[in-house]
Amino acid sequence: MNNWIELLHDFKSKKKPIALVTVTKILGSAPCRVASKMIVTLQKEIYGTIGGGKLEFQVIDEAVRAIKENKIIESTYTLGPEFEQCCGGKVELIIEPMNQSPELYLFGAGHIGVAICNVLKDTPFSITLLDTRENWKDTIEIDQTVSYSSVPFDFYKQTINWGSNCYVVILTHDHKLDFEITALALHQPTKYIGLIGSKTKKNKFNNLLINELNYKAGISSVHCPIGLDLGGNSPKEIAISVASELLKVYYGK
Repeated sequence: MNNWIELLHDFKSKKKPIALVTVTKILGSAPCRVASKMIVTLQKEIYGTIGGGKLEFQVIDEAVRAIKENKIIESTYTLGPEFEQCCGGKVELIIEPMNQSPELYLFGAGHIGVAICNVLKDTPFSITLLDTRENWKDTIEIDQTVSYSSVPFDFYKQTINWGSNCYVVILTHDHKLDFEITALALHQPTKYIGLIGSKTKKNKFNNLLINELNYKAGISSVHCPIGLDLGGNSPKEIAISVASELLKVYYGK
C-alpha cells in the first residue's frame, strides 16, 4: 500500500475513524514483510493487506475493537494450524486508532461557556462554541483554537458531528432552547451530554421527555446538575468542575 499517507489524510479530512495496522517484526516465515500496512474502517473495509487469510481476518476484528475502545493494541501471532498457515513464523504488529479526537460542542456562549473554553485550552478537546443570539460573538473573547457557530437550532441536527466522540454541554440563555437541545442530543449518538441547572430543572425536563415526547428513559443519561461537586459557584469555578467531569469521562476514570 504505497498511498497510505494520502488515504490517512483523506480519512482525517472526513473525520472518519479508522485504524492503521503496521507489521513491526517478523520471526521466521510469514506471508507479509516488516512495515506492511493496512487501514481498517469501523465497517471492516480494508485498504492494503498484511498477507490475507485467517490472520488478516482476526486482525481486522482487533482493529475494529481498537477503534471502538480508542486505544493502541500491540499483538503477536504465531502462524500455525490456528490460522491455517503452516509457515510457523511469528508476526508482531501495532494497531493505531486515528481520527478519534473528542469533539466538544458547547451550547451557550455566556460567562460559563466562555470560561469552559479557556479552561480546556491545550487539552485533547476540539471545541465548538454555539450561540443563536445575533452578533453575540462580538461581545465575547475566545481563543482562536475555538470554533464559533451562530447557526439556528433547526440546523443543529445536520451540523453537529454526532457519534462516539461527540461531547455535548448545554448552558444556553433560554430554558426552552436547553430542553430542545437536550431532546435532540438524546436521540443522537453521543459520548457525553451535560446540562446546567438545578434538580428542579432536571425533574421538569425529565417529566417533559417522558410525558410529552414519550422518551421513556427520560433524562437518566444526562449529567445534570453538570460537573463534579468541587464547591464554588463563580463562572470559572463551575467551568473547572465541568471541565474536570469532561476529562474524567474522556480518560475513562
